[in-house]
Amino acid sequence: MNTYCVVGGGISGLTAAYRLRQAVGDATTITVFDPADRLGGVLRTERVGGELLDVGAEAFVARRPEVPALLAELGLADRQLATTGARPLIYSQDSLQPLPPDTLNGIPSSAQSVAGLVDEATVARMRAEPGRPLRWRPGSDPAVADLVADRFGAQVVARSVDPLLGGVYAGSAATIGLRAAAPALAAALDRGAASLTEAVRRALPAATGTPVFGAVDGGYQVLVDELARRSRATWVRAAVRRVERAQPGWTLHDDSGARWHADAVILAVPAAQLAGLVAGVAPRAAAAAARVVSASSAVVALALPPGTAVPERSGVLVATGETLHAKAITLSSRKWGRRGEMELLRLSFGRFADPAHRASDDTLLAWAAGDLATVFGITVEPVDAQVRRWPDAMPQYGPGHADLVAELRAGLPPTLAVAGNFLDGIGVPACVAAAGAAVAELVSAAMAR
Repeated sequence: MNTYCVVGGGISGLTAAYRLRQAVGDATTITVFDPADRLGGVLRTERVGGELLDVGAEAFVARRPEVPALLAELGLADRQLATTGARPLIYSQDSLQPLPPDTLNGIPSSAQSVAGLVDEATVARMRAEPGRPLRWRPGSDPAVADLVADRFGAQVVARSVDPLLGGVYAGSAATIGLRAAAPALAAALDRGAASLTEAVRRALPAATGTPVFGAVDGGYQVLVDELARRSRATWVRAAVRRVERAQPGWTLHDDSGARWHADAVILAVPAAQLAGLVAGVAPRAAAAAARVVSASSAVVALALPPGTAVPERSGVLVATGETLHAKAITLSSRKWGRRGEMELLRLSFGRFADPAHRASDDTLLAWAAGDLATVFGITVEPVDAQVRRWPDAMPQYGPGHADLVAELRAGLPPTLAVAGNFLDGIGVPACVAAAGAAVAELVSAAMAR
């Protein structure tokens, strides 16, 4: 009987365990290691003001097929939520501005789309951009900030691009590579677009009228619980500290001193942890994993009294250089529709190299109260509050990230595979896809033996 171990009980590890069970059947032992108080990793649902609210990852890109297909496969298709259609705002220059239309992660397709958000000199620069020679090397992967600032100006980066990338990666245009942030844009440039303006216009997805984002009714905990149930894996509430070769397979050492044998292993842990686990057995992969840097964040979830005057918007993204502490405010009751009487919202704190997550609960709550008063004039006392920290949870997809990941995977032996949000995309759909690929790789290697 084969034995499989999955290290990490987040969405990547749980999807891997479920896919393994599908692939190998019941006559196999699958063990999931995770030291947390519950499974799910950064997918975590809490009761706030008596209502269920995700206090980690909260949404997925609905246009990608992975999560809708997984929900349908698990019999949870009726749990998929769509946004209400409420639009977000940007907080820039101490005021609220509409989110620019027709952008790719904030990279605008015209000067008109950011008029009012940037000054007239920047608008004029953007209008003239198609006439400036573009030096682009096909296959290159600059930081988003380098390209956009050069072609459109620094204000476009700070006020349009950074707010979007801050929301996705807890980073900035300076820390994210173009091929990660906007792969279709990079492809348009590779194919010979004569300007950045032309490339963005080529890369814009066709308008479908369908919501961009989805969520799970009842919170991501619904998906987490069903994956755990269907995987029929044994959960060991411990951290794995070392992986060693065995004859055959692998030996895992956990932090209680126990040793575990596995014929094959999937490591679904953050990159820094992965580097330490495989240093002795896959030094090439460990060296690549060690080059991945991550940002930390904190979420303050609040329930405000019924009737609190909250705008009919999905939330607010914050430009670089503003006096607010939060990088984003999600008006959950407006974004997903009210499920009860309370007004639910979330404030996210922390960007790359920003230690906001280390602030005390009282400090984070005070920052949240101050930001709500500044942005919306809301001064009511919350009915309930939850504070959740996510240290090193947001990998930065820097320039050349795809090459780094290829190097990491190439350095792994056949029965050791990886999954996680630092590989092929930071969102839940990409994690689901990477977990499936890891399982397919292990099963293929087992069949080849």
